[in-house]
Amino acid sequence: MVKNAFAGNMTNQSTIPVIVNGAAGKMGREVIKVVAQAPDMILIGALDTSPEHQDKDAGELAGFSEPLEVPITNQLEPMLGYVAGERQLQPGVIVDFTHPDSVYDNVRSAIAYGIRPVVGTTGLSPEQLKNLADFAEKASTGCLIIPNFSIGMVLLQQAAVTASQYFDHVEIIELHHNQKADAPSGTAIQTAQLLAEMGKTFNPPQLEETEKLPGARGSLSDEGIRIHSVRLPGLIAHQEVIFGAAGQIYTLRHDTSDRSCYMPGVLLAIRKVNQLKSLVYGIEKIL
Repeated sequence: MVKNAFAGNMTNQSTIPVIVNGAAGKMGREVIKVVAQAPDMILIGALDTSPEHQDKDAGELAGFSEPLEVPITNQLEPMLGYVAGERQLQPGVIVDFTHPDSVYDNVRSAIAYGIRPVVGTTGLSPEQLKNLADFAEKASTGCLIIPNFSIGMVLLQQAAVTASQYFDHVEIIELHHNQKADAPSGTAIQTAQLLAEMGKTFNPPQLEETEKLPGARGSLSDEGIRIHSVRLPGLIAHQEVIFGAAGQIYTLRHDTSDRSCYMPGVLLAIRKVNQLKSLVYGIEKIL
């Protein structure tokens, strides 16, 4: 069943009001679809900065045959204020799939209004993450930063952590569509961080390397793990973690063939974030 913001269950106090920021993007449209059909959620706002989509109906943009009566707007703070003032519903949630340049300000503004952010946009720096964590804790407001909503990716990362106990050499290759603005991906960075938590030194040097072309060996994370980024049309989101040892290669790979694979994780995050009082990083923390 598809619901609009003026449906009868608008006054149901168990209903979660959801704003989608980046509503006209590919991920945003998928989020609109699943939120509109979730029995415990109501799509109350749809934000996007693209001029060509202003005032279009979010439901029609997402591919529904009937409108949701939720127009696309670029007015973030008025929307946050409206949802914050709606006392007949649970605290509002904003799902952010926007751009690395705007996500920090988006999240900080949401927390200031008491709206709980669920963030799939990557590109936040460690300093920005720390600032948001401090701000969320002071506000006692839940916030979820999720580099990857796929359960399959969580399983890959868990397998990589296990494998790292037995291999000293590892590199990461992440592959995405050529509209992705940041590199390396947040998922690849998170994977390297998870491996580093094992407390061991990876990739001890075997010789002094020389790059004939700068960047030929990929980026070097603080954990000493090389991350290689590929951007091509035809890709969606893919990652390999490759372990090497004498006489063997062990490869872990996750491929996304459709963005719908992220939606169970998105819905879980929306339902969980109101139970939190601080910032949590990674979907594995709420499973």
